[in-house]
Amino acid sequence: MEEKKKLFEEFPPVTTEQWEAVIEKDLKGADYNKKLVWKTAEGFPVRPYYRAEDLQHITWMGVMPNQFPFVRGNRSQENNWLIRQDIIVNNVAEANKQALDAISRGCNSIGFKLENNKIYDAIEISTLLNGIDQKKVEINLFNNKYHLPLLEMMSKVPEVKGSLNYDPLTRYLRRGTWFVSETTDMELAYIMVKAEMPDFQTIGVNSHIFTNAGATIVQEMAFALSIGAEYLDQLTEKGLTVDEIAPKMRFNVAVGQNYFMELAKMRAYRYLWANIVKAYGGKEENAKMHIHAFNAEIGMSLYDAYVNMLRTTTGTMSAVLGGVDSFCVTPFDTPFENPTDFANRISRNQQLILKEEAHFDKVADPAAGSYYIENLTDSIAKAAWDLFNKIQDEGGYLAAVRKGYIQALIKESAAKKFSNVATRRETILGTNQFPNFTETMKFAPEAWVFEANDRRDENAEIETIVTFRAAQQFEQLRYATDVYAQNHKRPVAWMFTYGNLAMLKARSNFASNFFACAGFQVVDNAGFKTLDEGIAAAREVKPEIVVICSSDEEYGEGNALKIYEALKNDTIVVLAGNPVGTADVLKEAGLQYFIHVKSNVLETLQEFQQKLGITK
Repeated sequence: MEEKKKLFEEFPPVTTEQWEAVIEKDLKGADYNKKLVWKTAEGFPVRPYYRAEDLQHITWMGVMPNQFPFVRGNRSQENNWLIRQDIIVNNVAEANKQALDAISRGCNSIGFKLENNKIYDAIEISTLLNGIDQKKVEINLFNNKYHLPLLEMMSKVPEVKGSLNYDPLTRYLRRGTWFVSETTDMELAYIMVKAEMPDFQTIGVNSHIFTNAGATIVQEMAFALSIGAEYLDQLTEKGLTVDEIAPKMRFNVAVGQNYFMELAKMRAYRYLWANIVKAYGGKEENAKMHIHAFNAEIGMSLYDAYVNMLRTTTGTMSAVLGGVDSFCVTPFDTPFENPTDFANRISRNQQLILKEEAHFDKVADPAAGSYYIENLTDSIAKAAWDLFNKIQDEGGYLAAVRKGYIQALIKESAAKKFSNVATRRETILGTNQFPNFTETMKFAPEAWVFEANDRRDENAEIETIVTFRAAQQFEQLRYATDVYAQNHKRPVAWMFTYGNLAMLKARSNFASNFFACAGFQVVDNAGFKTLDEGIAAAREVKPEIVVICSSDEEYGEGNALKIYEALKNDTIVVLAGNPVGTADVLKEAGLQYFIHVKSNVLETLQEFQQKLGITK
């Protein structure tokens, strides 16, 4: 200890004021908040650095893992989350075979996605569970609307652990109708809670619906917590206690790709739910939030689909470091097909590597004490709590839904997300930025791949929400080019490069990525020595699009204008950049297309497709 003390004495303490003074000097008069403070999509600021003094206002510092309010997780030691695989049940015997194989390869939680409208009998459920050791493996049933028969059959399974995902409140927002009626559905929820199955959660809160509909993290949390509070309100009115209800609830949460935000989200979720349960009069030991998590589909892609493996790996890391109880990696091919054996194997192994090789299971709450993550957790919790209270002021979840309050917030957030993707403020790697130039779609995807998932019932009594993938509009764009290229020449975007080497390379790279997002063939050039040489080469190649790439200075003096005038009758001429002054001259001469960092990439490429006859 004395040696450590001496070691740190060699480094004199530096105050926050000293750090700030250095930063202000380096900024040379630039606005600190604009340059260094990040404004999240959730609406709160994140500072460029945090220090020990920034932990002083955080109320849970000093709380241990498995202690109220459970910010640090539900386990006292280690972080041994359950590895889950979901299996689509078309044939019970085949599904059972897949489950046993998954268990033999490291899974200790199985989710069976049942057929929605099928009434399963005891023989089928017995076949489905045959050979599975319920003492060691968690069993989860979802997607089937006949919950009471499933509950009765599962209640006869000795020592069963797992869940039955009954969630009429989220379904109401998704479909616009109840299973039967609000009263009847809540009576069934009462029966679900009363079932004497201590390790089996029967009431689900499916917050993943909000994530995949475009909600922000704060919105998702506030909506989910308001659903949880609605269940507590309605079921306590029917005579149940909070201590009976809360342990029977499971939150099914989708994880996006904002690494630290998603990690902090899990910690903030537990903190807020624990305080809600306590406020309703529940015991602290019953205020634990049971979280099952999986990767959100909203950020996954059809093109360059293997990148989905990277997306799901980072999301998994966020969730398990945040202390979820179980996790299912969404297979990389989910956006376009029922997962293959290969995809399921990869998704299992992603978690196994994190456990067995990266040892993510060895430390309970490894994020504890991080100045950044603790403050991020606090900021998310405060923002979500504020929105939760606004929903309560509207009369609670159901009242807010009937007024359209929640739907309006989701619509606004989703529209902003689409805009951010279209303008590349938000990157979907391989889709709206850095696409694989050589990739073409080798199969005809089914229509649902490109469409939002709308579950609205024809008798819906409220406005409903839809889920989607943010990449879908870009994928439709690119697929249209792939279809066109089956019977026509694939359009060529040809780079007319000249002048300053650094700028021509930067702009040709930008333009190449830009047009490759639409599936156009991109031809780059090393740089022409003279304008006449480049013009002659363009006339010989006859590309559909010529993109002028150089520096702003070399666009001037009539250079870009000369290229445009020479080629405007043979091809579509585009300028990479938006040079002040020169752009006005070119526009006056008739040049219409300028691509730059502020361009709406999606709308611009759609316009080019229409001009080339790819789409109407």
